[in-house]
Amino acid sequence: MMVALLVALAGLTLAVAIYLILSRALIRMLLGIVVLGNGVNLLIFVAGRLTRSVPPIIPPGALVPQAYYANPLPQALILTAIVISFAIFAFFAVLALRAYQAMDADNTDHMRLSEPEQPPLLPLEY
Repeated sequence: MMVALLVALAGLTLAVAIYLILSRALIRMLLGIVVLGNGVNLLIFVAGRLTRSVPPIIPPGALVPQAYYANPLPQALILTAIVISFAIFAFFAVLALRAYQAMDADNTDHMRLSEPEQPPLLPLEY
């Protein structure tokens, strides 16, 4: 029951992220990217099987871990993804701030107004 609830929550989170990314405002796009990262992290966490298990530590004198142990791979992947998503968020936040300062617009349709109306001419010779 809990796994189905978390899968539904991950699907809802990914749907909200796609909706925000398809928006025209830079801030909504930025928040959509953050929510997308969190939704993927939740999906990886659910795919790693949710169980009440012991840590994957081999006791002294044994050659293998105990019978039911937690899978450390999804946890390591999520930890790495959190660090990478924070770096991407910081980069995109600075990029969005710089775009807003340069063009004085948060809407991507208004940013197109800064493009030249006529396409640049091709060079006649090289």
